[in-house]
Formats: sequence, structure tokens, C-alpha cells
Amino acid sequence: MQRVVITAGSAAGHSPLCRGPAARGAAAASPGRCRRLGAVVLLIGAAWTLSAGDWPQWGGSAHRNMYSPERGLPAGFSPGTINPGTEEYDVTSGRNTRWIVKLGTQSYGNCTVSGGRVFVGTNNDHPRDPRHSGDRSILLCLDEATGELVWQLVIPKRASGQVNDWEYLGLLSSPTVEGDRVYVVTSRCEVMCLDTKGLADGNDGPYTLEGQYAAGPGKPPIAPGPKDADILWVYDMMDELGVFPHNASNGAVLLVGDTLFTSTANGHDWTHANVPAPFAPSLVALDKRTGQLVAEDDARIGPRIFHGQWSSPSSGVVNGRPLVFFGGGDGFLYAFETAPVKTADGNRLKTVWKFDCNPPEYKTRNGRPIKYPDAEGPSEVNATPVFYRNRVYASIGQDPEYGEGVGRLVCVDATKTGDITGSGLVWDFKGLQRSMSTVSIDPATGLLFVADFSGYVRCLEADTGRVHWTHDMKAHVWGSTLVADGRAYVGDEDGDFVVLAATRDLKVLSEVNLDAPVYSTPVAANGVLYVGSQTHLFAFRDAAALRKLNR
Repeated sequence: MQRVVITAGSAAGHSPLCRGPAARGAAAASPGRCRRLGAVVLLIGAAWTLSAGDWPQWGGSAHRNMYSPERGLPAGFSPGTINPGTEEYDVTSGRNTRWIVKLGTQSYGNCTVSGGRVFVGTNNDHPRDPRHSGDRSILLCLDEATGELVWQLVIPKRASGQVNDWEYLGLLSSPTVEGDRVYVVTSRCEVMCLDTKGLADGNDGPYTLEGQYAAGPGKPPIAPGPKDADILWVYDMMDELGVFPHNASNGAVLLVGDTLFTSTANGHDWTHANVPAPFAPSLVALDKRTGQLVAEDDARIGPRIFHGQWSSPSSGVVNGRPLVFFGGGDGFLYAFETAPVKTADGNRLKTVWKFDCNPPEYKTRNGRPIKYPDAEGPSEVNATPVFYRNRVYASIGQDPEYGEGVGRLVCVDATKTGDITGSGLVWDFKGLQRSMSTVSIDPATGLLFVADFSGYVRCLEADTGRVHWTHDMKAHVWGSTLVADGRAYVGDEDGDFVVLAATRDLKVLSEVNLDAPVYSTPVAANGVLYVGSQTHLFAFRDAAALRKLNR
């Protein structure tokens, strides 16, 4: 099994605090930043009123709740048969199948849908351009109606190898789309801004080194064409921040107003006992227009990192102020101010509260510390925190390579301040095993759905944590549930994809095998359900149900 965590990718780093004034100058907050807070509050508040349509980012909105208001989605489907001697499906033999696209051989990322385009990460084991051969990470931009390739971003691998950029994993990040801009974290630990139209309409600049980027450092550039990505800016977190990503960089970029928030993926080296960059930030803010650094977190998580950091940030408005929520590699949940605070060390994201997700019994046994990654010991937060009605929900877990073990799902009061480990817990559920899955909450029923790595899908009351039912997938679950149209959708490592009724009574509506492991999370957009396996992206649509809705 690959050493990578999905929620869900050099030399030793140096502390960003040691950079000179010129390097930190980009972090200076613009004079109008505080004046824009009112608009930011409105933007985040509006994120909860998610309407049917596109799915432009991980979780659909900044709250990251894996819920969609889409209706007319299929309750059952089949991809059909694979044409003999190929890896291509005969779509006409399927049921409720709109189109199927062949990906690479390892596809962990979750697709996003916006502006008539579908964006999804994979590797290059099914090359679409003979000029780009070998191990590469790939971001595909597909036509939403047909699945045809519009353009692709080709990402060369880090020369440092698997310690920072594991072989053949492909692109892990779920892209974030706003208008004609795509923001993504590459497998090279870069934050990148792309033009949704690609190079077909010319190079919009100011970045003009697409050919050199695709070839890799020190190699002859490859002349870009109309099917290649148009890069607008690149922020290399390893070079600029000195971070040391462990095996893989992923995480979905969070957009709040004009500011991007992202995890740096800072973690251990190959010894699994040393953090090369303990003073490097874990969460950073960048200007979405230029890619310049705006601020770094003030939590100093680095020295306490168990392994790596693979969670994505979320946001919500609490008591009239916008906050960013982040699951740390030290097992803590954090809430940060979105507006940077100027300090002697540069601009910082101020910690509003923190919550230790590991209870005491996961840390010590008979008076002795339980060492990570012991099955009975502590874990980091790999799932994305979900903001829902002034509460934050998150599970703890570990790298799948470390297997199963004790986990915990927590519901935390987001209105508190300080260290709220004792005062902020609303409820917890320790029956959950290690999990990488982000929760899904149906606002119509108040039901919460969550999976764990052991393969159990559970339905709980979001308000109280009361468990209604448990469904055994009988295989490991890496991705998350999606709740939409009164159903909970989820896939597993055996390639089984199950549709459950999103009700207080357990009911399996359908099950299908997709011929390859499903490590990603399904997405619903514009009446279509998108499911990614390791090798294919499926677009399922119930045309009859949609016609009935539109009458």
C-alpha cells in the first residue's frame, strides 16, 4: 500500500522566521484588508446557502460539508462492460451512465465542477500527449458535457523522490475554482493559479515558463500547445517557506475573499522520527491575485507533528467574524483569524482556539506514553473540519499504511476561545475507528454520516452524536460520504460503491462494483453524480428523474 493519506502531497527546511525583511515584505497586509472584512463575512455566510449547480471546491462550499442540494440523482447505476482488450467501457451497455473517462493508474483526488469544466487529478500512466512520458502528476480539465479533454497540467516529480513526492501517486489536491481561475496544490508542494481556459486562447501571463515547468528543472523546455495549462503564478512552499512535505502534498485550497488558505504539508523525514523544518508554518495565507505570502499561522505546530499534515482548511462566521478551521498534524483542531496580525516576526494568523482531539487514554497507558503510531494511541487530523451551525466536526486517523486503530469523532463549540479542550466539547464518539473521512450533514434532517478506515459507515444525530445505524462496507474506506437527494453515497477499497438511504433507518438502495478501488469522494453537480476510481472517472445521471423534476 502506498504511504499517503487522502482526506482528505529536498533538503531540510529552515524556519521562515529567519528570512530577511525583503522576503517577508510580501506578507504585509494591504491597507484595505481590514476594511474588506465586512464583505468577507458576507461571502462566508453566503457559503452555507448552497444551491444546486456547480461543485467548485472540495466540500462544495467553504464550510466543507459533504452535502449537495442536487435532486434527480440516480439511486442506482452501472458503468457497463469493458471493451475486450482495452480499458475503455462501452457506455451504451451501462445504466444511468452519461460518460466515462480513462484516468491514470492511481487517482486519489476529488474532482470539482465549475463553468462547464470538470477538474480531476491523476497520474500519467495513461498519457494524453506523447511529449510528456514517464512519472508525472496530472491535472485534467474535461468538458462537463462530454468528458473530452480540454487541457492538462503536467507536473514533473521532485528530484528528492518518495520522501517528498511518492512515485506514481499523481495529483492529490482537489482544485478550487473561482470564475476563470483554478487554484491547486501540486505534488511538488506548490500552490498554483491556472486559467480555466488553458493555453487555447493564448498565454495570459505574467507567468510564461509553462514549457520549462512541464519539462522539469534543468531539462530542455517542451513547447506548450493549446491542450496545455496556462499557469498564471506559482508559489513553491518548499523554496519559500522551507517546509518538508512527507511523501505527498495535498489539501484543497480555501478561498476567503481575496485570500487563499492552504496547508503546507510540513512533516517528518524518511526516519519518521525527525521534523526537518520544525519552525516552518503549517497553514499559510496567500494573495489570490499574485500568489504573494500574506501571513503564516502562529500555532507553531511543527515540533509536535506526529507524521505529516494532509488536512484541508475550512471556514465559517462565528459571532460575526470569519474564522479558518484547520486540522493539525499534532492532533489538534485550530481556529484562526482570517485577517493577519502584524508581529515582529511578520504577519501571523492569530489562534482563536485550539482543541486536542486525542483523549488522555489515547496518550498514556499504565502511566507510560503510548507512542505513535500504536493502534491504541494518538492520531492526527487528516479529515477536513466541517463547520455547521457554530460547531466544528472532525475525526482523527493516520496514514493507511499504519492500519486500523482507535479513532474519535468530535463535535466542538466554535464560539469558544483559548484552549477549549475541556470546555469546547459538545459530544464525541469513540466508537469510530481511525478515519480519514470528512463528515456529511444533511441540513434537512440533521443527520450526520461518516465512514472510518475499517469500513464502517455510520449515521448519527449531528446535534447529539446519537448513533442510529452502522453499515459494514467489508473493505477499507479512504474517501468520504456524500449526502444528496436523500441518499448517502460512498465507495471502498474493493471498488464497491454503495448508495444508502439518508434516513434514521438503515436501507441499502443499490451497490455496484467499479472494477478498481475507490479512494476518492463522490461529487454531485448539475444533476450528475461523479465517482472517481483509481482508473476511471464516471459521470452518472438519471435522465428520467431529471425530466420529471423539470416538468
